[in-house]
Amino acid sequence: MSLDVQNLSFAYEQRVVLQNVSFTAPTGQFTVILGRNGSGKSTILKLLAGVLPFHSGRVQAHGQDLRRLSGSARASLLGYLPQFHRTVFPFAVQDVVLTGRAAFVLSTPGPRDRKLAQEAMEELDLLPLAERPYSELSGGERQIVLMARILAQRPRIILLDEPVSHLDLAHQQRLMRLLKRLTQEGTTVISVLHDPNAALLYGDHFVFLKEGRVIEPGGHPWSPTFMEEVYGVRTLAVPFGGGNLVIPEPAGGCHV
Repeated sequence: MSLDVQNLSFAYEQRVVLQNVSFTAPTGQFTVILGRNGSGKSTILKLLAGVLPFHSGRVQAHGQDLRRLSGSARASLLGYLPQFHRTVFPFAVQDVVLTGRAAFVLSTPGPRDRKLAQEAMEELDLLPLAERPYSELSGGERQIVLMARILAQRPRIILLDEPVSHLDLAHQQRLMRLLKRLTQEGTTVISVLHDPNAALLYGDHFVFLKEGRVIEPGGHPWSPTFMEEVYGVRTLAVPFGGGNLVIPEPAGGCHV
């Protein structure tokens, strides 16, 4: 397993957010974390990325305890894309992407660092924006730039918090296909997604959260019964590709 989380708990002051969360993320697979708003999904990623400290539980990445890793060792293992990001400085896009190499640079970026940043921008079609100020980009464009920064970092595990939330349909598809290809090349992707249908289409492994706890489907994860348990709303299951697409039950029930 790329990632092994055992009995992870966390609280913001007196408000408990996560309670004894345990799950694994298989190597080279796309693991999707699903659940209602406030169920603890983003908090898990922040703990894994080191944005928040955790004191209860154990997390190992490729057999290494995250709490014992240096900054550069953590950067070589984990790349993190937050849901929200702000910058007050008008850095050029190419410089923002290059910061993905920061943990591996002693003084100034070298030729390899610049080469990896260039390749990441090419991968996501960002070269036309290379000299644009990052602060002037749209929310979707910023999301793509931050994804390029992670690609330049070359981590073994990528953590993503709602990576398609600001993207149009074309960029959503392009990014999700890129992530799928990365898993096929051996990278492990762990992503929070709101849309269970996107999870079905692209995910390999699924973690469901409810009120800060992991819940198991017990049967088919996309069944209306389990979806109602996870999201608290009645849904319909539409057969698709060996599974089910999930749609909310229309007001007044289904009359088909």
